[in-house]
Amino acid sequence: MIKKVVIAACLLITAMGGYAQEHMPQRVNTYSDEGPATGFKKENLFLGGSLALGLGTYEFNVGVSPEIGYSLNSWLDAGLVVNFNYNSIRADPYYDNNYRYHTFNYGAGLFGRAYVLPFLFVTAQPEYNWISANVKDMNTGATDSYSYTTHAPSLLLGAGYGQRIIGQSNFYLALMFDVLGNVNSPYNDINGHPLPVIRAGFNIYLHQR
Repeated sequence: MIKKVVIAACLLITAMGGYAQEHMPQRVNTYSDEGPATGFKKENLFLGGSLALGLGTYEFNVGVSPEIGYSLNSWLDAGLVVNFNYNSIRADPYYDNNYRYHTFNYGAGLFGRAYVLPFLFVTAQPEYNWISANVKDMNTGATDSYSYTTHAPSLLLGAGYGQRIIGQSNFYLALMFDVLGNVNSPYNDINGHPLPVIRAGFNIYLHQR
């Protein structure tokens, strides 16, 4: 399943990359063209978000995560993010005892991305999600279905590749995992195992130089 998720992410990044090439200068640089910032600088404020797509043998996932952030200095971005995700797991007698799952979750949190190299960053994203699920028993002769709601905290940690020019635009691809291990986390499979979270994002600075 992870292999198929990675392939789907590659297709997504290819499409996003084409868009980024049209909107970004042909240079990779994580540093501002100006000296060290003092106080709030409106040109360091950015708006955008990321897309997520996952495909597996039994699962399909799609999501969007709008975000607003600020470049605190030449190597650190931070901000707010909200999540909207839909997940579907098809019934299979060996994988999930022939139960079909449809899940929708939404949540909010904070993010931080620290660029250890001009093109490489580490990221942390604490968040809280609310989950609404519908489960249907697809076994022979069974018509039972039920819905439930739950909630869970998450802490996504990972790393990524990015093209970042403060005051212009930012494009990135990140791979993250939820390290809290909460059984209700939307980033775990039905057996409670953590899933890779692959996101491709594009941001525009609101007051471009």
